[in-house]
Amino acid sequence: MSENAANNKSIMETKICKDAIVSELQKKKVHLFYCLECEELARNIASESDHITLQSINWRSFADGFPNLFINNAHGIRGQHVAFLASFSSPAVIFEQISVIYLLPRLFVASFTLVLPFFPTGSFERMEEEGEVATAVTMARIVSNIPISRGGPTSVIIYDIHALQERFYFADQVLPLFETGIPLLTKRLQQLPETEKVIVAFPDDGAWKRFHKLLDQYPTVVCTKVREGDKRIVRLKEGNPAGCHVVIVDDLVQSGGTLIECQKVLAAHGAAKVSAYVTHGVFPKSSWERFTHKNNGLEEAFAYFWITDSCPQTVKAIGNKAPFEVLSLAGSIADALQI
Repeated sequence: MSENAANNKSIMETKICKDAIVSELQKKKVHLFYCLECEELARNIASESDHITLQSINWRSFADGFPNLFINNAHGIRGQHVAFLASFSSPAVIFEQISVIYLLPRLFVASFTLVLPFFPTGSFERMEEEGEVATAVTMARIVSNIPISRGGPTSVIIYDIHALQERFYFADQVLPLFETGIPLLTKRLQQLPETEKVIVAFPDDGAWKRFHKLLDQYPTVVCTKVREGDKRIVRLKEGNPAGCHVVIVDDLVQSGGTLIECQKVLAAHGAAKVSAYVTHGVFPKSSWERFTHKNNGLEEAFAYFWITDSCPQTVKAIGNKAPFEVLSLAGSIADALQI
C-alpha cells in the first residue's frame, strides 16, 4: 500500500470514528417509566442503550381498590424526553396506567412517547351488524386524548397492529408509529440449520397481506378458511410445503385453534417440520399449554413457537417451556425511542 493510500485510509477511518461519536452525542436521553407488568422488558430496553434511564412509579391502591399513584422524580424530568411502557393486558389495569399516561406530558417534559407494544382490542375493529361495539375505535380514542407536551403531540409506538386500517382510528393529537417484530423472526430464521428449506406459511389472506412483503425472501404457502355447514375448515390455498420447514406467521394468537388446524393441513401435504411465529402471544386462559412438548414420546406438532415479549404475562407463564422461544422487542423499542 502506497503512503498516499495509507494516509487516505487513515483519514477515512478517522472520519468514520468522528461521525460515530457525533451520532452518539446527538442521541436524546430518554427517561423511561413503566407499568409493573413490563418491569423486565423495561430493564432490557434500558440495557440496550446508555441513553435510556429507568424511572419509577409507586403503584398503590386505596382501600376501595382505586389507584393511589405517585410519580417519582416529577421535578427531575422537567425539560426531559419521557416515555412510558404500557401493557393493557386487561381492563382492570388500563385505568391506572391511563391516569399516569395523561399526567406525564403535563409535567413540562420536552416530549412524551407512549410505548404500547400490543394494541389489545385490535381484533375488534369492525361491525357486522348494528349494535356491535368496535372497541378498537374506543381504545384509539382513549389514546388519542393524551395531552400534548411542550414538544408537541405524543408519539405512540405500537407493534403489528391487527388491522392495517386501524392506523386511521387515531386522531391528529397523537403521532402513531407502527413497528413490526418480523425482523426478529428473519434474524432467528437465518440461525436455523438448513435455512434453504425454510418457507413461510400464512394462515389466511389477511396475514398474507400484512406480512408477505416483509418476508419476500422466502417461498410462501397460503392457507384459507372455508365454511362447511357450521364449521370453518382450514385448507391449503396455494404453495407446496412438501419436504420443507414451514413457519406459520401471524400477528397474534388467542386460543391457537387456527394455528393447530394449519399445522395439520401442512403436515398432511408433506411438510417436514412446522413452526409458528406470532408477535403477540395473548393466550387467554393459559391456552399456550396445548402447544407445549409433553415429553410423552410422540412426535411434536410444532418444532418452534416464537413469540415476542409484547405480552409480559404470557412470557412469565411459559418460561423456557418447549417449543416456545421469546424474541425480545427491547432493542427495537430502544431504537424507536430515538426517532
